[in-house]
Amino acid sequence: MDNYTDFSLAAEIYRVAIDEYQQHHLTRNYTGLLQRYYKLVEDEYGDPRAISYPFMENPLPTLGMVATYLAWVLVIGPIYMRDRKPMNLKTTLIVYNACQVLLSAYMFYEHLMAGWGTFYNLKCQPVDYSDGPMSRRMLNLCYVYYLSKLTEFADTIFFVLRKKKSQITWLHLYHHSLTPIETWILVKFLAGGNATFPNILNNFVHVCMYFYYMMAAMGPQYSKFLWWKKYMTELQIAQFILCIVHTTRALFSTSCQFSKFISGLLLLNASIFFVLFMNFYVQNYKKKQDQATKKIE
Repeated sequence: MDNYTDFSLAAEIYRVAIDEYQQHHLTRNYTGLLQRYYKLVEDEYGDPRAISYPFMENPLPTLGMVATYLAWVLVIGPIYMRDRKPMNLKTTLIVYNACQVLLSAYMFYEHLMAGWGTFYNLKCQPVDYSDGPMSRRMLNLCYVYYLSKLTEFADTIFFVLRKKKSQITWLHLYHHSLTPIETWILVKFLAGGNATFPNILNNFVHVCMYFYYMMAAMGPQYSKFLWWKKYMTELQIAQFILCIVHTTRALFSTSCQFSKFISGLLLLNASIFFVLFMNFYVQNYKKKQDQATKKIE
């Protein structure tokens, strides 16, 4: 892992990959080519500790679950519900959201105890690939975080069963499809350090978000306590701003031993989500606020 922070190793992998492509292209063995590409990346970057966890041997199970999720949400679910009335899932939603609040709170606490509240450096924190108790604790946490993203498929499934089609936005699908893949990569290659900074922020946001959803599911008599919906979106936007600032600092630091390549990807990902959530915020709050102001005038 000593050269993991250098672009030179990634360039070498790219050169070898091109050679592999030229060899496999002659025999049209593209399956073998993909396997070789993955083997090259896994051998150089993979965390050997992660192989013991279910679904971590290769990305195919995770990709399959994401594909199944999209197929059900976009095709199978709507067809199933087409001639049916919306389901009343009040109790299910209350229990589900309460469990997500508890799970998010637990992961937030574990992020603090496994590094961010103890010995992690906010300026720059490399990944600890040793098998010590704290690095293992962070690895276990990253795996739980990955599993939590799979459970969040239920958010969209409940929308389909309740015929809340307007809630299934492109942003929603993008977010729920991408995060399981991101967190699989986290466990497989980057379980700790700077890569987990977005996670602790996300856990805090999810405690607030699922608590809001739990109260909303409890019935209209609680709507008077839900005036802070707009601020939930602002909190999510603030989350991505913090991620952008934190990652940019690591990316341009000459002394930070965290991967510059991964820092660039984290910066790109946070920037994309920032733009998408800002667009959602403008469309749903700012424009409506401007329209209401014009009516008053």
